[in-house]
Amino acid sequence: MTSNHSPPTPRDCAPHFAIAIDGPAASGKSTLARKLAQHLGLIMVNSGAMYRAVTWKVLREHIDPRDTAAVISLLDRIQIHCGHDGIMSTITIDGTEPGDELRAPAINANVSIIAAIPEVRMHLIDLQRGYLQHASIVMEGRDIGSVVFPNTPYKIYVDAAESVRAARRVDMGEVDSIAQRDAADSHRSAAPLVVAEGAAILDNSNLSIESGVSAALEILRHQGLDTC
Repeated sequence: MTSNHSPPTPRDCAPHFAIAIDGPAASGKSTLARKLAQHLGLIMVNSGAMYRAVTWKVLREHIDPRDTAAVISLLDRIQIHCGHDGIMSTITIDGTEPGDELRAPAINANVSIIAAIPEVRMHLIDLQRGYLQHASIVMEGRDIGSVVFPNTPYKIYVDAAESVRAARRVDMGEVDSIAQRDAADSHRSAAPLVVAEGAAILDNSNLSIESGVSAALEILRHQGLDTC
């Protein structure tokens, strides 16, 4: 893992720790993770961007996402570098940062297929865990508390009503089906979306950003984290 900049503040005392923020698509976990990172002086890692970046590379190489063998072979040929710019995680593949292309409709349509490949998950989990060699982090995704950092005491599962999440998806200009995405994430054989053991559930259906952050900080305090 490479890093472009130093963390914003040195809260990341040794040993470094991870705050796991899991939840389904459009639950608000990315915004919550970013705000928590800002408040606590940590690095926010978007694990979903890693799967989107691999999907981007697969499509760029004109590989069928359902051709598992070809996708696995691609992993052996590419270089993935994870770092951070300020408090935000970054990812490049073969020296290129995909940027806004990670939100393209083609990525939305195929990322769940790529994320379901066990070899892809194993490869990226190693990179995700590598962040703790450098800093304490807030990492959001779908298997952070259950698989990536199962032993962290700091776990929040962010949820929201399907109708609310679908409306948020439309507001973001994305038209993929929330129900189909939920089914793909929850029923895949490799690291399905679950409420991790020890995680507190935060219903974000009707919370503002500020009230959601306050609720999350209260949960973390109960879980033993000094949030001052």
